[in-house]
Amino acid sequence: MLPYSGKVLNRFKKPKNVGSLKNPDGIGEVGNLKCLIGNQQVHINNKIISMAELNIGNRIISHDGQYHPFSAVHKRQHSGKIIILKNKLGKTALTEDHLVYAIKIPNKRKYFDTKVKKGLAPAWYHAGALAKRDIILYPLFNEVSDKKYIEPDLSKNKYDFKSIQIPGQIQLSPDFLRLCGYFLAEGHANVKASRNSVTLCFNINEERYIQDVQTIVKSVFGLHTYVGRKPETNTAIVIINNVFVAKLFKELFGSGAAGKKIPDFMMLLPPGKQKHLICGMWRGDGHITFKRKFPRASYTTISEQLIQQMKILLLRQKIAPSLYSENESIKKGVHHKAAYRIHVDDRNSLRTLMSILSLDYYYCQTQKDHSWFDENYFYTPLSGYEAKPYNGLVYNLEVPETHSFVTNSLLVHNCGDIMKVYIKVKDGRIKDIKFETFGCVAAIASSDALCDLAKGKTLDDALKITDRDIANELGGLPQIKFHCSVLGSRALHAAIDDYRKKHPEAKKARK
Repeated sequence: MLPYSGKVLNRFKKPKNVGSLKNPDGIGEVGNLKCLIGNQQVHINNKIISMAELNIGNRIISHDGQYHPFSAVHKRQHSGKIIILKNKLGKTALTEDHLVYAIKIPNKRKYFDTKVKKGLAPAWYHAGALAKRDIILYPLFNEVSDKKYIEPDLSKNKYDFKSIQIPGQIQLSPDFLRLCGYFLAEGHANVKASRNSVTLCFNINEERYIQDVQTIVKSVFGLHTYVGRKPETNTAIVIINNVFVAKLFKELFGSGAAGKKIPDFMMLLPPGKQKHLICGMWRGDGHITFKRKFPRASYTTISEQLIQQMKILLLRQKIAPSLYSENESIKKGVHHKAAYRIHVDDRNSLRTLMSILSLDYYYCQTQKDHSWFDENYFYTPLSGYEAKPYNGLVYNLEVPETHSFVTNSLLVHNCGDIMKVYIKVKDGRIKDIKFETFGCVAAIASSDALCDLAKGKTLDDALKITDRDIANELGGLPQIKFHCSVLGSRALHAAIDDYRKKHPEAKKARK
């Protein structure tokens, strides 16, 4: 339960102004239940999925960095403007009134300084009110469930007399997790009647990593490996001939480079353990470029799920990733599959990553950091803002516990409040006012408080009622629910505008 004041709870339980008015002079309706386009991606159950594919029973990451169930998926036809917001983590497309957790940056010179920006308070803003340089907050996934070991499947065919059995418990040690990282980057599991093996492909010059794999396989499984080197292709292949290891790695990580993923339990391990998984993955599919003014680390994969999981792993280490994608193409007669990349180039993040990779960071040049972390969030500026027409289905969720969820790049409110305000006007004053609200505790309480504040006021004075006035009347609102007071003031403005459109003389009188 959110920390609501007694005034909020009393108005929620016994609202005095709920209902409609017969023959109202003005009606104002605001709010929208469904606000993200169908192919917009969100994080559920340790994977990325589009809004149109969501089903009840999934769990979604919320503002507290943990998974929560959602109770409903809504959709409707939308014809109008959508906003595309871009930052380091990707793009999110949503209707302009959808709420995004952000910091508005004033257009003053001193706010170009990151230290000054850190002093500004975040709030929920409509997507259409944001602009480049505004700061987006993205929660750090913090759900942790440690696991000491796993138990591989040791069953075998009836006439299999050759397979060497491996231990019945495999400790989730730093060495084993690093081996898992190597496999995610470079490995393939063959599980066939004629051949059961795991192969890992390295550059022929990566002798250090080849030896590391051989040492780990011997210590964890008690097995020897075969290394085949091909100078003509500059590759070296490490082979583990064992049915139990092959079945284990295929079960854990999937098959095919595009289908690889990290299992749920590994994504829940403590960040200290996950460092070793990151190390193996980056050694296999990553590199660091030093021939630049500032060094940059890059990681590439053709698995969309894996790149999103790597993003979450890096954020947990307080490493700021920048995500990019490349479409499938044919270049110089060679077919290139769709690929996904992460760059790490800001100073503090790169220093942390290089420490994980057991590399020394020795660059001393001054470098301005535009993104930063605290204990709960990653803060990064909007690098792109685009408004474009859209005609199609839009979707939204109901998340009862936390009222928020994350897309691939933003933290958004579940935006499930719709408010309608009815007014009766006499002699330029609001004689009576009622509301109907489909929404939460704060939405209902804010609507009721708004009616009391507006009743008896002139239209011009009623227009001066602010969201802060409503929140103060309620003894304050939790930050995640402050937008409900904004919704109330917008509904009142809409009702007064409706009245003045119907009564032009009232508009003239105002002038």
